[in-house]
Amino acid sequence: MNAPSELAARYAVAVDDRDAAALTDLFTADAEFVQPPAITRGAGEIVTVGAAAIAGVVLKSTAHLHGTRHEVHQQVVDIDGDTATGRVYCTAHHLYRGRDGMRNNALAVRYRDTYRLIDDQWLIARRELAVDYAEDIAVTVPSARPRG
Repeated sequence: MNAPSELAARYAVAVDDRDAAALTDLFTADAEFVQPPAITRGAGEIVTVGAAAIAGVVLKSTAHLHGTRHEVHQQVVDIDGDTATGRVYCTAHHLYRGRDGMRNNALAVRYRDTYRLIDDQWLIARRELAVDYAEDIAVTVPSARPRG
């Protein structure tokens, strides 16, 4: 049996590796993923339902990027039988090519999670994303070739 606190790190690795199957496997079949207005480009809060749909939305939103790096920080998980709640802090780095070279749009995020134990596996039943702040800076990415 996995631990609910393990899910945040597995989510980060699956997103950074662009691994749709691994990402899908982290969510319940009826899971909800809540994106705040801060990242929906004016579309308001968006709720995606279903493990495969969530994986699709997450990977589509990162497909245009050179790469991502999700750094999971402190977590608090409270277990109550076969359900649990969690608070996860993360810095999500989004590498992209800007007009002046490579850039990193880093988001300080918090996930408010609900977990369920199904067949001896903890899964994410609901993940609500909150963005505390963003920082966009020029970076050097050795694997990124210059244009031309």
